[in-house]
Amino acid sequence: MPSYHSLGDHTETVDLDFDPSETSYEELLVMFWNNHDSTACHNRQYMSAIFYHDDEQKALAEKTRDEHQKTVKRQIQTKIKQAEQFYDAEDYHQKYMLRQKRSIFKSLKLSEKDVITSHAAARLNGYVAGFGKLANFEKEVDKLGLNEEQATQMRAVLDKGYRN
Repeated sequence: MPSYHSLGDHTETVDLDFDPSETSYEELLVMFWNNHDSTACHNRQYMSAIFYHDDEQKALAEKTRDEHQKTVKRQIQTKIKQAEQFYDAEDYHQKYMLRQKRSIFKSLKLSEKDVITSHAAARLNGYVAGFGKLANFEKEVDKLGLNEEQATQMRAVLDKGYRN
């Protein structure tokens, strides 16, 4: 397994599991296009890319790219490529923003494998990184399986805002 320092030529990505009965692949693609600058040109490590797993995903990626191109002035730089081997980042990179809130992170008592696969850890990582408001957290707090102390700590983080 490669390490961060031995990867050489690589692209940093996320591997997204989703429930198509909750959110369709096309809806995910629309979120993708609407939430980053697809016209920015980056080096290979940080390039914008969609990695598809089958012909249907490829066709939807191309369709939504073409639709999004009509809404932006510059040429889209996002690559659409077939998915190949995926390597998890090293442990200390997993849920990096959540790890910065040490008391919350440690209280979750997750194994390193669970850090990668935990839905709650993924959601909390997004919240502490500034993606989501207190009102959003309150709507899903019961589904996250947090105890009252963890929920209170998260509320304090969200009440202050990430940048403070």
